[in-house]
Amino acid sequence: MSLPDRSGRPSRPQPRPGVLNIAPYVPGKSAAIGGAQTFKLSSNETPLGASPKAIEAFRQSAGQLELYPDGSASALREAIGDVHGINPSRILCGAGSDEVLSLLAYAFLSEGDEAIYSQHGFLVYPIAINAAGATCVVAPETDYTANVDAILSCVTEKTKMVFLANPNNPTGTYLPFSEIRRLHAALPGDVILVLDAAYAEYVTKNDYEAGIELAGSSENVVMTRTYSKIYGLANLRVGWCYGPEAIIDAMNRIRGPFNMNGPALAAGVAAVRDQAFVKEAVAHNAIWLPKVTKAFEDIGLVVTPSVGNFILVHFPQEGGKTARDADQYLLQNGCVLRLVGSYGLPDCLRMTIGSAEACEMVIKLLTQFMKGDL
Repeated sequence: MSLPDRSGRPSRPQPRPGVLNIAPYVPGKSAAIGGAQTFKLSSNETPLGASPKAIEAFRQSAGQLELYPDGSASALREAIGDVHGINPSRILCGAGSDEVLSLLAYAFLSEGDEAIYSQHGFLVYPIAINAAGATCVVAPETDYTANVDAILSCVTEKTKMVFLANPNNPTGTYLPFSEIRRLHAALPGDVILVLDAAYAEYVTKNDYEAGIELAGSSENVVMTRTYSKIYGLANLRVGWCYGPEAIIDAMNRIRGPFNMNGPALAAGVAAVRDQAFVKEAVAHNAIWLPKVTKAFEDIGLVVTPSVGNFILVHFPQEGGKTARDADQYLLQNGCVLRLVGSYGLPDCLRMTIGSAEACEMVIKLLTQFMKGDL
């Protein structure tokens, strides 16, 4: 706290009220503390890396580093539009979906407004809401899954936005599209429904829809997507959203004029057009998600059913087999998972579905851990 000077003013600059109350986002650990090899399974990164075509596009862009990038991301928007069959003029691209989510909040939330998200929702939501000066409202979940009725019960005259990750991180659960439609139909027309579909490409359920149809036919629905997961471009920060022209127009008015760098744009175009590579990632996940889930359940652990590229693993609360005990044991043996106490899940670890070798190693180590064979 800064003491006032003789004029009664603070002696140093002060952030806007509420900023220092925001809990900083803490990413998953990157390094282990032991083991011959480190397997990082803490950030939901793809084990397949990026498409070779995206890597080559990135390399070719190195000869133009002195030039400003395309401020409108026109080539990337055209490529996304082609692949998904949507209008490029209704697409906005940003430095990861984190920036897109923040732009939504800054454009449409202000002091006195409320924004809703579910109990174990993505931690960027409260950061964006609070940074915009609005108030967070948390809707309880049922069995670690967003509950439409609980969300609707939180809606007031002050509500201006609802953030819904579908599938949700870190639980891996999802709502069928019928429930999304029911939620949207019950919301006032001036409330924006933000469908965060960061893990949509991994979902193989017949009753799931990422939100393209609803965002394309409604005036108050925006779907956000990321290249950080299945496309393997987390290091370049590429994200986008699709929504009504009026909402996209408002976001573009506050977006930085060159908010994405040229290499990211080039790699993004090549990545989205390489759908064969995406299919390989989906196939790998389809094998190892159920395999790892069953292996953990066989040793007495509880796993929340997931449709993403990660699982939420529940540990006993005592007896030397807690989530923190497991995390420490895994770190000592080269495996980095994610403690999720910051999400209100102190008894859980989140594990990314990694390479076959990484998955086998975690299965082996947790089997030893649970049996006490350390």
